[in-house]
Amino acid sequence: MLFLHPAVQKAAGEVHFFDRDENYARGLDWYRRRMPHSFRGQLTIEKSPSYFVTPEVPERIRAMNASVKLLLIVREPVTRAISDYTQLRSHAATIATIPSQSYQQLLPHKTFEQLAILPDGSVNAAYRPLALSLYHTFMHRWLEVFPRQQMLVVNGDRLIEDPVSQLERIETFLGLEHRIGRHNFYFNRTKGFYCLRNETTDKCLRESKGRRHPRVDPKVVATLRRFYAEHNQKFYDLVGEDLGWPEE
Repeated sequence: MLFLHPAVQKAAGEVHFFDRDENYARGLDWYRRRMPHSFRGQLTIEKSPSYFVTPEVPERIRAMNASVKLLLIVREPVTRAISDYTQLRSHAATIATIPSQSYQQLLPHKTFEQLAILPDGSVNAAYRPLALSLYHTFMHRWLEVFPRQQMLVVNGDRLIEDPVSQLERIETFLGLEHRIGRHNFYFNRTKGFYCLRNETTDKCLRESKGRRHPRVDPKVVATLRRFYAEHNQKFYDLVGEDLGWPEE
């Protein structure tokens, strides 16, 4: 979405420099070669979602550039966990052997409910898609390394529902002129979210985005939301902002 802005250049795909030791060992010259060409006055951006949850990343980023601006996009925790499960299940159905623990623990025949709730009825907080939604446990590390004013927390659910209002906040945070507007978006009813449009082309997110989530037992959703309520409040307190996520 930010690449719609004429003053922004973006790296292709996910760079995974700061979170993968084998890439980080290649040094900053390797990282720079992953970046696009840009003109003076343009911003260069990259995204790798696993940066947020990898312990070494904040210090590594600060060592490169202590004044970098950081965008954190977070969705309502239960929705994020179900989305994660949906993606993992899709991979499990198509790939026979995957060495990652997070994939191994997801057997195709197991439902989200079976993985998220233990036999005694308690929440399986060790299940990786649930653990990754405990945002405050990761945010602590970042705030020990970077001042809060260098990070913008973006409500991912609002970004999906009304991208322009969120992009205006991001443009302001990045010191950019407001150039992205409603003319840059159209709603795709098949996918259920907004697609991008500029002067030359229309673009929707790739097929892996917008997968239909499985129906999850409302009682399980309510149980999980009650579980996350305390953790969400800790996150709100850390970032100084209430994102208004449901508590049951």
